[in-house]
Amino acid sequence: MTDTGMVDIFVIGGGINGAGIARDAAGRGLSVILCEKDDLAQGTSSRSGKLVHGGLRYLEYYEFRLVREALIEREVLLNSASHIIWPMRFVLPHSPQDRPAWLVRLGLFLYDHLGGRKKLPGTRSLDLTRDPEGAPIMDQYTRGFEYSDCWVDDARLVVLNALDAAEKGARVLTRTACTSARRENGAWTVTMRNTVTGAVETVRAKVLVNAGGPWVSDIVGRVAGSNSSRKVRLVKGSHIIVPKFWEGQQAYLVQNHDKRVIFINPYEGDKALIGTTDIPYEGRAEDVSADETEIDYLIAAVNRYFKQKLCRSDVITSFSGVRPLFDDGKGNPSAVTRDYVFDLDETGGAPMLNVFGGKITTFRKLSEHALQKIAGFFPKMGGDWTREGVLPGGEIKDADFVAYTDRLRGLYPWMPRQLLMHYGRLYGARTEKLVGAAKGLEALGRHFGGELYEAEARYLVATEWAQTAEDVLTRRTKHYLHLTDAEKAAFTSWFETELAAAA
Repeated sequence: MTDTGMVDIFVIGGGINGAGIARDAAGRGLSVILCEKDDLAQGTSSRSGKLVHGGLRYLEYYEFRLVREALIEREVLLNSASHIIWPMRFVLPHSPQDRPAWLVRLGLFLYDHLGGRKKLPGTRSLDLTRDPEGAPIMDQYTRGFEYSDCWVDDARLVVLNALDAAEKGARVLTRTACTSARRENGAWTVTMRNTVTGAVETVRAKVLVNAGGPWVSDIVGRVAGSNSSRKVRLVKGSHIIVPKFWEGQQAYLVQNHDKRVIFINPYEGDKALIGTTDIPYEGRAEDVSADETEIDYLIAAVNRYFKQKLCRSDVITSFSGVRPLFDDGKGNPSAVTRDYVFDLDETGGAPMLNVFGGKITTFRKLSEHALQKIAGFFPKMGGDWTREGVLPGGEIKDADFVAYTDRLRGLYPWMPRQLLMHYGRLYGARTEKLVGAAKGLEALGRHFGGELYEAEARYLVATEWAQTAEDVLTRRTKHYLHLTDAEKAAFTSWFETELAAAA
């Protein structure tokens, strides 16, 4: 066992909230350790609907503060990482059997104006019998609306926050479980165990931040031996991926019979991402998966509106995540707040900040609020900074993304357009570090299929904590959706032979 001394903040949890807090703290000049028992974003933060949005439906539950904050954050994040976050238009066919048109119009009016929208175009009404967006919609739906939100690569958002934290001095430890945390002499003694090597390390920390997501309550009691009056409510949200079945880049938002809304979004070029469900969940967060009832529910919601009907065989894959919502006592899972709450326990002069709830869109503000909450313990720390900060690769923020890809095309005229777009979208201004001095495709190394070349895998191991083939295929990228089973197996075999030691 090794003892590596005292740090200012020890963060438990490598999801979006933990990575965001570590980044914010490191940028203020604090010493930080981030500890994650699995891979970054392996839990809830890679299993979202991939949206940076205000939460149109939250207006029905009078969550005006949350919606306003989320709408403001939508444009802040768009400025900070325009390579992994980009605008998307959403078409909402109106069903007279559900919400009345006046209520939808009112909600969209508020959505346009609550957050001081600057970059994104506003709402417009659609005649679905004439406008091209109505072409795939069944003839009985004649009226619709179109509004703006943003798309995000959620897992990469987490990784880029962790990368920025590390570049600002934080230690980021993946596959490292926090096995115990105890208050001793006005500080925390924290023990960690690397789940791959078995190595055990002990550190001292002035403040412990519990951003464990679905495991937050477990960490409070089992790991830290503490307690909290706050609770989380676990709600399962499942998605399915199918071949894209309409023309155009617009997404759709439909209302189901139970008044839940379902997003139908273009995904990875030729696919569609459909979700989500809202079901109370009692099991282990690690075991969550989409069940057949949920898959049937999502298919039925699509088939209620679209001319082309989906069937079970269209489902390429599915995924499910456990959302750790702050338990506000609401009975309906859809009505449970998506807002976040902090619980600061200052027992024994060793503060523990527990984070309950939150959503991807508001992670930056949550992180900022978390640092403000513990600012009294660090009188010399820097002030708020992330609003104007950019994430790694987002240095192109003042340039049009298309213009940036034109620059890349000038640098790498030999690179196929699809590969260039893949690198640009995932790595932004860091693309040049990945490609290096390569003068042709052969310099990128072995080609495994789709847009996956050896150089990318090596880059992800060297710079982004990728330790397994799955880390590369499913979280750092979405290559798993574009490779055959044989190609995935070949890549996994190569990775375990060539890169496992380096990882």
